[in-house]
Amino acid sequence: MSIERFPAFFGYGSLVNRATHDFAPAMPARLRGWRRVWRHTVLRPYAYLSVEPANNEIDGLVAAVPGADWTALDLREAAYGRSVLEPAYLSHGADWAQTVEIYAVAADHADPDAHHPILLSYLDVVVQGFLREFGDEGAFRFFASTHGWEAGVFDDRTAPIYSRPCKLTTAESSFVNDQLAALGITSFR
Repeated sequence: MSIERFPAFFGYGSLVNRATHDFAPAMPARLRGWRRVWRHTVLRPYAYLSVEPANNEIDGLVAAVPGADWTALDLREAAYGRSVLEPAYLSHGADWAQTVEIYAVAADHADPDAHHPILLSYLDVVVQGFLREFGDEGAFRFFASTHGWEAGVFDDRTAPIYSRPCKLTTAESSFVNDQLAALGITSFR
């Protein structure tokens, strides 16, 4: 019996949180040769989570794009360019994944001179996904393997600016707050 195969994406930020999308099947994965980084763009006054090639490993989620219908996902990820990942760098058990693609902030959107803060509502969604997929240890790895925290965090938790906010449990909110404090990351309103 043959397995139905789909093109797929590797989500490393908000796409790890299954509450923000309905792409399925999906499963945890690990990617070598890349790192997460907060990117500043000309598109908005808040940072985007992106990736760049590096001697590093990151956790994420491989999820199918049934029917190769990338339209909705490309619209959601409009600030990003999409490229195919080399299979040798990706560890997952998704035998249904035909090819796996990744989104990174498009070079023409980058603003290397900007210092935009990170939206706390966006970070909350990302960390909630990591806590649910990888537990505390995976969420610790998220903070440790993500670069570019220097601009600080804009606390919009009570009035989210991020377009896909999720309600965190008290424990999830405390986890995010504790990690920001441990890293000495400034939060402001």
